[in-house]
Amino acid sequence: MLSLAIPGVPSGLPASALQRPTGALAAYGAVIRETEDPRTIEYRVLARAAAMLELAALPSAGPADLPAAIHENRMVWTAFAADLAEDGNSCEATLRTRLLSLARWVFAESDRVLRARKSPQALIDVNRAVMLGLQPDAAAQPDPM
Repeated sequence: MLSLAIPGVPSGLPASALQRPTGALAAYGAVIRETEDPRTIEYRVLARAAAMLELAALPSAGPADLPAAIHENRMVWTAFAADLAEDGNSCEATLRTRLLSLARWVFAESDRVLRARKSPQALIDVNRAVMLGLQPDAAAQPDPM
């Protein structure tokens, strides 16, 4: 059984735990939304998408694994972009613009990965970098740019 260590996610997560229990964006379910901090939810869905991309990049992955992982990652970033585009979003304007630009890059890179059958490592790296920004310590840090 394959398992991955993901920061902030219990260790020894079996690959089967990454299977989607219901439709797209199930991680944004109503119960979770009402009980968890939004940053925690965002961190968790990015971690899950990154783990799926990592599994799909393994030599043992099946032919449908990469398209499925890319689809999951796109759904996560689509949800982020939709939330960022809403008028009531509390994210600072400059950060919003940067994250929306990053979402556009994720969509374009996803197409490049699928068409050229290239490594999804850049997508994984972006997810992990955003995850670092979602950690509690990061919220108190000034914007470096």
